[in-house]
Amino acid sequence: MEHAVEVEAVGRTFPISGGKQLQALEDVSFVVGLGEVVGLLGVNGAGKTTLTKILATLLLPSSGAARVMGYDVVADTRGVRTSMSVILGGDRGLYNRISGRENLAFFGMLAGVSRRDLRERIPLMLDQVNLADAADRRVETYSKGMRQRLHVAIGLLSRPQVLLLDEPTVGLDPLEADRLRETIHQLRREGTSILLTSHLLLDVERLADRVVMLDQGRVTADLPLRKFAGLAGYAAVVTLTYRGALDLARSLPAGAAVDRHTHEGELSTLVLKLREWSGDLFGALGRLVDDVQIQDIDVRPARLEEAFATLSARRP
Repeated sequence: MEHAVEVEAVGRTFPISGGKQLQALEDVSFVVGLGEVVGLLGVNGAGKTTLTKILATLLLPSSGAARVMGYDVVADTRGVRTSMSVILGGDRGLYNRISGRENLAFFGMLAGVSRRDLRERIPLMLDQVNLADAADRRVETYSKGMRQRLHVAIGLLSRPQVLLLDEPTVGLDPLEADRLRETIHQLRREGTSILLTSHLLLDVERLADRVVMLDQGRVTADLPLRKFAGLAGYAAVVTLTYRGALDLARSLPAGAAVDRHTHEGELSTLVLKLREWSGDLFGALGRLVDDVQIQDIDVRPARLEEAFATLSARRP
């Protein structure tokens, strides 16, 4: 088996008023490799949730086919569900009047985890998501972040081969979010394949190997993370704070474009977008600032959110 998830020409329509059909997905095709993390991006209404529900066997495709670990999502839903966990998060999907530990036991049994494994796995999961101290409290007393962590623990309880993650860090503080990202990294190292959907592009940037972008139900990009970021139209951004005077009209090197140039008192800030990473270009930039006093300099690659914004701006 070469792929954990295979999506082949999947389409999905919904009936709307007047006997018409809404095309939510059209001819969507991509794969998730074994042990790979793929970020699924798109604006609201792009079809991400519809596709996730199809892969989770909660919705039938109107056309095409999808498989998880070789199991067809229509013909072998049991095989799909035993291979995969879905972490949708949010406030719903938990039983508020029982404890976190009891929620784990209940959902673990539904997922087919044996009683013996439950006795071993539940304490481990509670520790992993930092809920051990609140394990025996009713879920109705949990904060939003605690509920999100409980969703994660439930999703990981059955040691899934494939994980569908939808907005996994919503409601988590920065420390909790970093802890969850490290958990996802560990799962990847152990061979778990992950399809990650998030509007928080920092999650995708830190976790994904590849990015698939949906727009109006179609795949508009399927690229490795760095190549996708390059769709912003530049490779790097240089921010320079300095004292003195620069003659940009005469000495700005080819391959660099001024994004912003501001002055405040004696300090000036210059933001340049570089077409590519190049030793020659950085050498030319060094010569550009020879005659000024540099206060601070920052160089960073193009970000995922900048590529996403560029592609989204081209939408009809």
